[in-house]
Amino acid sequence: MPYNLLQGKRGIITGALDENSIAWKVAVRAKDEGAQLVLTNAPIAMRMGEIKKLAEYCQAEIVPADATSVEEIENLYRKSQEILGGPMDFVLHSIGMSANIRKGRSYGDMNYEWYMKSLDVSALSFHKMLQVAEKLDAIAEYGSVVALSYIAAQRSFPDYTDMAQAKAMLESIARSYGYRYGKLKKVRVNTVSQSPTKTTAGTGISGFDAFFEYADKMAPLGNATADDCADYVITLFSDFTRKVTMQNLYHDGGFSGVGISEDIVDKMGK
Repeated sequence: MPYNLLQGKRGIITGALDENSIAWKVAVRAKDEGAQLVLTNAPIAMRMGEIKKLAEYCQAEIVPADATSVEEIENLYRKSQEILGGPMDFVLHSIGMSANIRKGRSYGDMNYEWYMKSLDVSALSFHKMLQVAEKLDAIAEYGSVVALSYIAAQRSFPDYTDMAQAKAMLESIARSYGYRYGKLKKVRVNTVSQSPTKTTAGTGISGFDAFFEYADKMAPLGNATADDCADYVITLFSDFTRKVTMQNLYHDGGFSGVGISEDIVDKMGK
């Protein structure tokens, strides 16, 4: 049931690929809560996905942008302000890619050019989106910027390889830029550390099914779904969280706070 939490607000949603993606769910919830949107993704991702279907539902325009390109981010913000009639009230960074993971390279056999690309796409792009927004004054006072993270930034997950470092960098950028942007414009910057989620990107990671099940058995509330995550992100875009910034917010059913669970003990004892 909509609560009009984002009535009159404007925002940019990055990274919506298909109906399974968290960004897609966030866009739908934002629209249902009264927001006006611009959707964006890299041109190659747009060819692979179904973003036009989402744009029709959200009555949103699509502005293609490579998030590693400062020039394309500048174009994204300028066009979005023209389309929506003013600065953004919220931005979702839902961007991540690892060629090493896609091509099955182990952590002890990294291709370093691909490694650097992972960091650029998955983390440095966040800094670029914040820096360009600041220079163009493209985010309104008390605006909210949220990036999606994962607990591999703090803990070792063998098959997450270079994306673990990318997420650690992402969270660090949120703290550093969150302080700066908060002082300048009261803009909030946070990351959401989500449960393993059955998205197109998530299920492409080797061993995903095993650690999805493990997390589900560890978390007292079970894994948070993509829909659950969208609901949470909407609260961070809303005026109810105007004093929340520079935080890495765990949205994982309690997984991050559990040492071992009864379900895991029972499973190991069999």
